[in-house]
Amino acid sequence: MITWQFQVLALARKYAVYVVDLLFFGGSATSDSRRTVDFQAECVAKGLVELGLQRCTVVGFSYGGMVAFKLAELRPELVESVVATCSVPVLTESVSKESLERSGFPTWSELLLPNSVDGVKKLFEVVSHKLPRIPNRVFKDGLEVMFDYRKERAELLEALVIPDKDLPDYSQNVHLVCGEDDKIFIVGLMKDIKEKLGNKATLEYIEKAGHLAMLERPFVYNKCLKRILASIYDKRSNELSYK
Repeated sequence: MITWQFQVLALARKYAVYVVDLLFFGGSATSDSRRTVDFQAECVAKGLVELGLQRCTVVGFSYGGMVAFKLAELRPELVESVVATCSVPVLTESVSKESLERSGFPTWSELLLPNSVDGVKKLFEVVSHKLPRIPNRVFKDGLEVMFDYRKERAELLEALVIPDKDLPDYSQNVHLVCGEDDKIFIVGLMKDIKEKLGNKATLEYIEKAGHLAMLERPFVYNKCLKRILASIYDKRSNELSYK
């Protein structure tokens, strides 16, 4: 709810918006022991089909962006385009190592699943362009409400990192959006990914924003996202009119 709070209402005026509650990131949980991105993507696909969707654009942030990429790979008939914000198609061992070294943490769990107020503050320092002065009680409240399902999330993070390999060959257009000061997935990495994805990929970055680009600069991000969505759906509308 927090991540996309500035986007949902802005987009819902023109588009049919479905906000996915990924397993262990909100109210959704499972007794199934699978923790892979593939399993998350399969669950999302089943939910979208159950709602009657036949074709959609998937917009994902960070881990959700990786789920979006996997959904596009597994269900190309369902996914028209991917908009990945501050995310990579797959988290390979080399990318993971470099990102953690930049962040100053030995593991993803220690960065993303803090167990102290100081740990929460350090997390937001890493993911922000410039962290404003925030009272410690805010970080204390965040510690109490933001990190449920710790065991399951740690397992998700462990399953996320895979051996180095070539990127999948996506049939869809891919739109990459990143924060200019993202310390986790830096602009240089995103430029490299765009080159590897070829002509089907675009890249835009948000100035004065870190890993939380859509929260730090919501109006700039929304303008960028609306422009991308318009390019997708206006083009499709023109094609349908032509036919």
